[in-house]
Amino acid sequence: MEKQLLIQAELDGELDAAGAAALAAHVRDCAACAALRADLSALSARMREGVTRFSAPASRRGAVRAEPVVPRYWGYGAAFGAGMALAAGLAAVFVLPAGVGAMPDVVSAHIRALQPGHLLDIASTDRHTVKPWFDGRLDYAPPVRDFAAAGFRLLGGRLDYVAGRPVAALVYGRDKHLIDVFVWPGAQGASETVVQGYNVIAWSQGGMNYRAVSDLNGRELASLAALLRAPDR
Repeated sequence: MEKQLLIQAELDGELDAAGAAALAAHVRDCAACAALRADLSALSARMREGVTRFSAPASRRGAVRAEPVVPRYWGYGAAFGAGMALAAGLAAVFVLPAGVGAMPDVVSAHIRALQPGHLLDIASTDRHTVKPWFDGRLDYAPPVRDFAAAGFRLLGGRLDYVAGRPVAALVYGRDKHLIDVFVWPGAQGASETVVQGYNVIAWSQGGMNYRAVSDLNGRELASLAALLRAPDR
């Protein structure tokens, strides 16, 4: 039961990176928990994709950002029970759209990082400070670049957990928007999508997977992706 509660919390973005990593390690070795996570993730994604969303006015978004954050202190038991009851009820009422995949791990990781104290492990605008920080913490060296001159400030980085492994998360700032760029070895193709209101741009180059995630508009996020794709000078 404890693992079930943790799976629900992880899907809600309520676990920190260390907790998510520990849970992922357990899920890899536990077929029952892996199946439960897949079912809950898929159902959650279907429910979200099937709901009509409306964008708040820019003035209201600014007011919300200015308000203090009040953390949620639901007990995991209550959260899991309520979540399962809601999911069961909605599944019984609505015909869920077919072919909707699970919420990408990168979006879950980005939402988790936006909680106070989770965004940065190394805070620096100096690429020569951020890049060496990953030495010994990962089994690869992520490319680290700064694009302050183009309006994308390097803020630092952190370790996160995506796609079943520890990954580098490079954090950039654009006006009042935060951007996570997740980097790990591999080649999984390119795509652009919107998940839970967050723009996600995925591509691979130089033997690395890149996933840029932000509430920044798609056009500007694509500009950062283009900068990252360009040769380093």
